[in-house]
Amino acid sequence: MLSLQKTRIAVIGLGYVGLPLAVEFGKQYRVIGFDVNKTRVDELNSGSDSTLEVSKEQLLESNLLCFSNDVESLKESNVFIVTVPTPIDKHKQPDLDPLLAASEMIGTLIKKGGIVIYESTVYPGATEDECIPVIEKSSGLVFNTDFFAGYSPERINPGDKQHRLTNILKVTSGSTERAASFVDDLYSSIILAGTYKASSIKVAEAAKVIENTQRDVNIALINELSIIFNKLNIDTLDVLEAAGTKWNFLPFRPGLVGGHCIGVDPFYLTHKAQSVGYHPEMILAGRRLNDSMGKYVVSQLLKSMIRKQIAVQGARVLVMGLTFKENCPDLRNSKVIDIVSELGDYNINVDIVDPWCSEDESRREYGLSILKTPKQGHYDAIVIAVAHSEFSLIGIDKIRALGKKRSIVYDLKHIFPKSLVDIRL
Repeated sequence: MLSLQKTRIAVIGLGYVGLPLAVEFGKQYRVIGFDVNKTRVDELNSGSDSTLEVSKEQLLESNLLCFSNDVESLKESNVFIVTVPTPIDKHKQPDLDPLLAASEMIGTLIKKGGIVIYESTVYPGATEDECIPVIEKSSGLVFNTDFFAGYSPERINPGDKQHRLTNILKVTSGSTERAASFVDDLYSSIILAGTYKASSIKVAEAAKVIENTQRDVNIALINELSIIFNKLNIDTLDVLEAAGTKWNFLPFRPGLVGGHCIGVDPFYLTHKAQSVGYHPEMILAGRRLNDSMGKYVVSQLLKSMIRKQIAVQGARVLVMGLTFKENCPDLRNSKVIDIVSELGDYNINVDIVDPWCSEDESRREYGLSILKTPKQGHYDAIVIAVAHSEFSLIGIDKIRALGKKRSIVYDLKHIFPKSLVDIRL
């Protein structure tokens, strides 16, 4: 088994998860941050990070780190940490292609005594049942004899400047007792909050996938309550604040559930459950409800427009925010897209404004342009879809001024008091 002193790390995938990890390890170990995207590598080599997770100063502090998209540069590495995306396909089934491609590449590089650690979210068993056989075939080495594995699930929260990599407790695991100890020691050297050594890789995989599944189900409950309270003409936030006075009431809020984790991870667990003959009821029901919220938001908006005698056909609507969460440039699996698409189905003209969003990325991902300056007095309705701090600073008066004299402001995120807006989720 390797020693920490001889560790040479390759971090495969330089997104929201991989880059902060490479930066922290690069302060103590020789690290190569690898990504197949040459543009991303060039950006990082120039000292810039478009995800805004790492500053230029932090990149400079990591003096043992370099970036590359050349596989040859990884040949001296003996620890491979995989942080590639694990998305779902159009049928909402796990897409392991990026993970398996990374595993195949590692198989051409790994030598005897090497270790591969996966951080990407998967279903229980995926590391040992899906990834390891690919490495064995590609390398000709024998698992747990010639090379070893670990799993340490990522807990990065994009845009969160308080909960950072080093101050979030890290779950670790390994394919043997010695491998588990090495993985735990490696992460302990950079994680100030400490580590928790799980009893097996499968336990660590399961722990990760249920973290976001639990949040998804809880938000689904609040979304359903919001629909009920709307029909009863009760403000949902008023109810939640009253209920929140009880010490053990969980403070979830209604809203769109997107992003690369909460809106995706439950499908990994349900896929595995179905493969062993169990059909999960609650998890899938929560997913269906959360995925339907975009349509629900538009239905509420249209009802309000009709009540105000605002013509729906040809109406102009401003959507404020496109990223999947506030104060973050991440567009992956943003459910604001559902609102934009649904409005388009009614032949409504939609403008989008988002100070955090890259127009190049929005065009590439969704074919949508971002308006830099919305027109005053131009819109029949304004939907505040993301709680960017810039929107709060603008203030409700200036936001209302963007609408026509008879217009609607729909505050999905409860940014403003209910008396100042027309609809809240």
